[in-house]
Parts: sequence; C-alpha cells; structure tokens
Amino acid sequence: MEQKDVLISGAGVAGPALAFWLARRGFRPVIVERTGQPRGGGYAVDFRGPVHLGVLERMGLVEQVRARQTRLRSLRYVDDSGRPVASMPPVFFAGDVEILRGDLAAILYQATRDDTEYVFADSVTGLAQDEGGVHVTFERAAPQTFGLVIGADGVHSNIRRLAFAPEHRFARDLGLFVSIFSVPDDAGLDRAGLLYSVPGRTAGLFAVGDPGRAIAQFYFTAPGLRWDPRDAFGQQQILTEAFAGLGWEIPRLLAEMPASADFYFDTTSQIRMDTWSAGRVTLVGDAGYAAGPGGNGTGNAVVAAYILAGELAADGDHRAALARYEQRLRGYIEGAQKQAVGNQAFLAPSTWKKIRQRNRFYKVLPYLPINFLISHAATKTATAITLPRYHPGPA
Repeated sequence: MEQKDVLISGAGVAGPALAFWLARRGFRPVIVERTGQPRGGGYAVDFRGPVHLGVLERMGLVEQVRARQTRLRSLRYVDDSGRPVASMPPVFFAGDVEILRGDLAAILYQATRDDTEYVFADSVTGLAQDEGGVHVTFERAAPQTFGLVIGADGVHSNIRRLAFAPEHRFARDLGLFVSIFSVPDDAGLDRAGLLYSVPGRTAGLFAVGDPGRAIAQFYFTAPGLRWDPRDAFGQQQILTEAFAGLGWEIPRLLAEMPASADFYFDTTSQIRMDTWSAGRVTLVGDAGYAAGPGGNGTGNAVVAAYILAGELAADGDHRAALARYEQRLRGYIEGAQKQAVGNQAFLAPSTWKKIRQRNRFYKVLPYLPINFLISHAATKTATAITLPRYHPGPA
C-alpha cells in the first residue's frame, strides 16, 4: 500500500492492539476516540489457551498482563443469606489469565502511545472513498485522507454505520440486559466471586485484585423494554426497578451505583455480517463480529488484530489482504459466536426449576467422568486457529 496512514476508530482493546502491529509493520496508525481518554470499563476479560497467550507473548506484553490479572480462585452461587449453594470451576470463568478490561486497555495504550497518534474527544462524521484513499471528516478535527479506515469501536460501531448500514441490520439480540460498575469491597471477597439468582435476574460481586474495590455485575431479562442509550440516570432507574425487593447484597450494590465512575449498561447481542470490509474500510473485534458473553470476544479481538495487520503488511493490494483476513478468521469467529448462543440460560435462568438445575450441574461437575472434556470445551473455540508467522516485524 502506498498510503500508509491508517485511521482506527476506538481506543479500547482491538484498536490499540491493531495499532501495535501496524506501527511495527511500517504503517502510521492514528486512533480517534470519542471519549476524552483511553477506553476503560471495570468488567473482567480473559485469555484462553496458547493462541490468545501466543499473541500476547509476540507483543511482549504477557508478563504485564499476568501482573495485573484478577487471580480469582473461586466463584460461588449463594442464597439470600449468602450461604453457598453451588460453585463454578475456575476454568469456566477466568480462563488462563483474567484481567479487568480497563487494565488491559491501559497496558495497550502504554505500549502504543509513542508510535501511534491518539486523537481523543472526537469522532468520525463522514467517509468518502476513491482511488486516493478514504476522505474522512470529523466532529472537531480537520478533514484528512487515509489509506484505510478500520472500525474498532465496538458493538455500536459508528464506522460500521457509516460504511455499511444501521446497526439493526446486523445485531442479533441474545435476550439479556447487562450492567457493570465498581463498588467498595465491603464483603471481603479475597479473590472470590459471588452470584445470586432469581428467575430472570442474576447479580454478582467480584474481587478485582485491588484492595477495597470490587465489581458489581447484573444480568436480567426484560422483553420489549425501551431505553435510551444516552441516559445513564434512566438506565440506573431501570436496573433499580428490575432488582427491587431482592435480598443478598443487592440493596447495597444499588445504593452504591450512583457514585460509580464507570457505570455500564447495555443489551447483550451479537454482530453478524456477510462481509467485514467495504472497499478501504474494514472492521475488527466487536464492531464486526461481537459474540456476546462467553464468546471469547477480547482474546479473539487481539488475535484478529494480529492477523489483520499481518495480512495488510504482506500484500500491497488492500483488497487481497482484507479478503485473506476474513478468510483466515471467519470460521474461528463463527465458532465463538456459536459457543455464546444459549449462555443466557446459565447467566439468568428463567425459572426456579432451571436455577436449581444449573446449581445441581455445577455441584456434580467435579465428579463427572466427562469433567476433563467439559474443561476442554471451555477453551476449544479459543484455540481453533493456527497463528500465522508474518514478516517483517517481531513475529
């Protein structure tokens, strides 16, 4: 490619991971982020198996990630009084390495800020392509032309909307709402996580490795619920009403919610597209193929960023490079999306009977002869690809 300037929208995980490899392969990445700082967020993400960890090792970041991992060692389901009623094997919820998304984003930002231009508090408003590149307009910055534009801006991708179609064309609702935010660790969790369920609703409290701090997490079903993505106060009211009158730690968590600086609320959904590229515009991570909870989204995004950068560097024809990027990843991503479908039955069972069935399953799991196979199943989709070796660059 003659035009080496590449615009990436989104400074979460996929965007900086892609910029890391592009800069080392001769490109000039620019990341635009609509918020005023690197993307944070309190929820935990995990890396599973030699493929995920292999990319981190090639980046030289695996030890930094390990140093910031949550180190959860237990996850228990509890009743109203906090008495354990079942526990989940660590391999199911923490992978090989689990880290808070905000901590991972900070590591990637530190690793890329010297050779990537970051533009915060701005976003793309228009894209126009021709043989000379992609002509981009911004809310605040002056127009610029780039060789490629890459959307790494999540499920509600602005780049996907501008280059492809509105979100409803590609989003597949998985049937749950999710809310996550930081709270004080008044429960003394000590590397533990706790979950409490009633029909259609589950609340969780997780240690994060920082003394005095924990993460609250809520899943609930609400068919037909109308909500405003821009109204955080309204979202908090919805969450409060959904969990009103329930016991355990829920009243305290809801009372702490307004003071949290990282409140998050959204639906759970997948993004399914026939193609991830349109001319000189392509998508990486959740923007193109979000899997939903249990779909290895973050680890797979880091793998995808490595492959996308490698294919772009291996061929001067961006069309051929983007076609190979999709060819290499399509089956891998579809496997992850298939794995995520149906997880709502475990995250927020719809009846007391199903809650009891889930709890019994986890109680007997350690004693089943198929325990090894079930543990293997938790990582098999994350390892269902062979990492290519790309040159030039440290690979």
